[in-house]
Amino acid sequence: MKRTLLIAVFAVLSAALPSRAQFNLNLDNLAAKAKESVDVSLDASMLQLAGRFLSSKKQGEADVKDLVSKLKGVYVRSFEFEKEGQYSTADLKPVRDQMKGPGWSKMVGVQENSDREGVEISVKTEGGQIAGVAILAYEPKELTVVSILGQIDLERLGELGGRFGIPVLPVPSPKKKPAK
Repeated sequence: MKRTLLIAVFAVLSAALPSRAQFNLNLDNLAAKAKESVDVSLDASMLQLAGRFLSSKKQGEADVKDLVSKLKGVYVRSFEFEKEGQYSTADLKPVRDQMKGPGWSKMVGVQENSDREGVEISVKTEGGQIAGVAILAYEPKELTVVSILGQIDLERLGELGGRFGIPVLPVPSPKKKPAK
């Protein structure tokens, strides 16, 4: 599994989330075992600061600036291990349990190599709106967990396709097609 896939999924989904989803990424026990550990915590104030560096006049940047203005948090924990077996499925249980909690629905589940590699994406909804996205990507020597909070119209997600390295995605419109 390539990190590029994870980064693309993260970039696309980071634009698509709302505000009240809580997700605990306390994985400090894994940081002690990892040869490399990344901890990114961008709350609403940090995201607003980053948004100030985007132009309101350039169309592509203005779209991203608008999306960033609605995000409430982006949190990433990523670990690279020296050798296989330094984390177990039991270490992933707290994350998976949250991804199965009330309001959460599994959106994507991909497993390769007899459950040794995979990506799981869950979406939390509240009142018919997306309220959070959680991504779990794992390989024998790598593990990444992403939680994104915020608000966006899913139709707007398609507007970003082809810009800033975000792939073009077929985002279905909720508008009904006229009957033939």
